[in-house]
Amino acid sequence: MANVASAAVTKAGPMTREEKKVIFASSLGTVFEWYDFYLYGSLATYIGATYFTQYPEATRNIFTLLAFAAGFLVRPFGALVFGRLGDLVGRKYTFLITILIMGLSTFLVGILPGAATIGIAAPIILIVLRILQGLALGGEYGGAATYVAEHAPHGRRGYFTSWIQTTATLGLFLSLIVIVFVQSIMGNAAFADWGWRIPFLVSVVLLGVSVWIRVKMNESPAFQKMKAEGKGSKAPLTEAFGQWRNAKIAIIALLGATMGQAVVWYGGQFYALFFLQNVLKVDLQSANIMVAIALFLGTPFFVIFGSLSDKIGRKPIIMAGLLIAAVTYMPLFKAMTAMANPALAEAQATIKATVTADPADCKFQFNPTGTSKFTNSCDIATSFLTRNSVPYEIVPGPAGQPATVKIGDKTVTSFDAIAAGADAKAKQGALEKGINVALHDAGYPLKRATVKVPDSKLDAFIAANPELGLNAAAVRSGDKTMVPAADLVSQKLLTSQEATGVTDMPVYAIANGGAFSMTADPARVNWIGTIAVLFVLVVYVTMVYGPIAALLVELFPTRIRYTGMSLPYHIGNGWFGGLLPATAFAMSAAAGNIYYGLWYPIVFATITLVIGLIFLPETKDRDISAD
Repeated sequence: MANVASAAVTKAGPMTREEKKVIFASSLGTVFEWYDFYLYGSLATYIGATYFTQYPEATRNIFTLLAFAAGFLVRPFGALVFGRLGDLVGRKYTFLITILIMGLSTFLVGILPGAATIGIAAPIILIVLRILQGLALGGEYGGAATYVAEHAPHGRRGYFTSWIQTTATLGLFLSLIVIVFVQSIMGNAAFADWGWRIPFLVSVVLLGVSVWIRVKMNESPAFQKMKAEGKGSKAPLTEAFGQWRNAKIAIIALLGATMGQAVVWYGGQFYALFFLQNVLKVDLQSANIMVAIALFLGTPFFVIFGSLSDKIGRKPIIMAGLLIAAVTYMPLFKAMTAMANPALAEAQATIKATVTADPADCKFQFNPTGTSKFTNSCDIATSFLTRNSVPYEIVPGPAGQPATVKIGDKTVTSFDAIAAGADAKAKQGALEKGINVALHDAGYPLKRATVKVPDSKLDAFIAANPELGLNAAAVRSGDKTMVPAADLVSQKLLTSQEATGVTDMPVYAIANGGAFSMTADPARVNWIGTIAVLFVLVVYVTMVYGPIAALLVELFPTRIRYTGMSLPYHIGNGWFGGLLPATAFAMSAAAGNIYYGLWYPIVFATITLVIGLIFLPETKDRDISAD
């Protein structure tokens, strides 16, 4: 590093045409990679219905989401495979290979026949393609970041590599826009039938453009110089992780940078979207549009903070982002609740459930697929309260007794699913109805749908729903529709046996007599306020993510750079970040508090802040061509 000082004072000139081409080609290809990767998650419902049709819905959802998770879990292995290749044969050809694998895998998902056509082969091929996507992404990011950084003039690496940092957010943004556009043109029915394949098929065009541009690129000058001088590593993996001096750098990069960066990245984008949809009950389309707007507004800050890191350093900006996120996540997500679902915020301030249960009956509900079936009476009650965003506290109850839920002056008794046996479904329905009625009466923002009741079931319906205060004679004298027997069966108002001998029957529409649901009232959603909160969260993402590519590149010597930087990045983002939504939701369920799961990103961001402040070096003035 003898020439660091002289290099540091050299003023960089304007960006050359070749440098712009390097950034554009690398960034464009990486955008397409992220676009391909996120399509699967956005379209998981349609994929499950196509490739896992032979399984019940709950099992189908599990397999669909496990296949999605596989793409995250294999990313570090892709970093090892392609990182080694990149350090041995070059940056250019390695991430040319990764984009071909990603693009072709995505295109093949679009044309892969469903399980109804080729049976069990369909889900097997799908999972293989998903694994290939994860492996390719594990190699792509490190190659693109290294390639751009090694082309960048000294003193501008933060600015140059920050364009690569925009690609994950732009890829997510692009996938949301394409899906919304295609769905709006085709309509929901056609989109669900086959139109969901179009975003996957479109990727082949993006692939062609990216490959054409990348083929014309030159190898990075730092790699060419290293090869010409015969300084390349013959065993990048062994040198990067088998020698303590380099392995120590990888550990510091993981624990002092990428771990915290990952939880802020996923917290500010994915978990924010998850929170809007699943906790605050904002409708899917509105939530996607809000997040897309916030991403659009926030994306320029990747470049702003990347450029700023060339002046004041990578470390101060990343550490500041971690600190601000850790301190403000709680108030920001509470503000999001007040903006996106004010009725829920008002109810949570005054309405709280008390669950009295045997402590041994209450488990930690880690449920990454959202489809696990709980059998203990405490878990059954608390999982239902959690799904409906109801805060609660658990107080110890008698051993061996079923849990009870008290809301206001009403108490509802839960049940043990195993002991209930064949009656479990009926008991689950009674429990949910009892809790919902109590919540509704206490002022919780629940709505009850209109339900159709055939005349033969009207008396039983009225007896089972005394809270509606219905009179059978008054209902029968009111509006009704005569429905043929075949339609009664097809609409599942009667079974085939119940419809035997019936030609037609009066059906009554009972307002507020159907299933309960909690949704954010569209008329009360504060779009500007919600987008403002989301925008702030995205800005935090740009603070921790904008400078980190330059930091990681500068930490490792040229001969093992691709390998060394890729593994800590993908462990941090693929594992610590990828597990955030499921873990945070489980923590909220255990605590009975929709905000408790935020301690996951807060704690890991704080750990990274402390380790980073102590052990992470500042790297902005390093001459990466001198090693």
